[in-house]
Amino acid sequence: MSLKESQKKYLRSLGHHLKPVVTVADGGLSDALMAEYESTLNHHELIKVKLRLGDRAQRDDLVNELCSRSGATLVQRIGNVALIYRANPEQSKIRLPSA
Repeated sequence: MSLKESQKKYLRSLGHHLKPVVTVADGGLSDALMAEYESTLNHHELIKVKLRLGDRAQRDDLVNELCSRSGATLVQRIGNVALIYRANPEQSKIRLPSA
């Protein structure tokens, strides 16, 4: 899912006050972590993920893998924190601006 810049800006404003709810550390993307991530993303639609890994390239790869495995979209990544969005098809809570 690709987002327009205005939609990303809107999601960044919503995500500004959020705290990270999922933390990825040295264990990587285990089955338990992916189950928790999917559940949290379904419930909240917009979440922050904290990445406790070594270098920038590793964090980039991990965020890309998280998004591709779940069908989510990276809204923003600053340092060790990524803001990720995926609409819940059954019960969407966030209405994105159309323009």
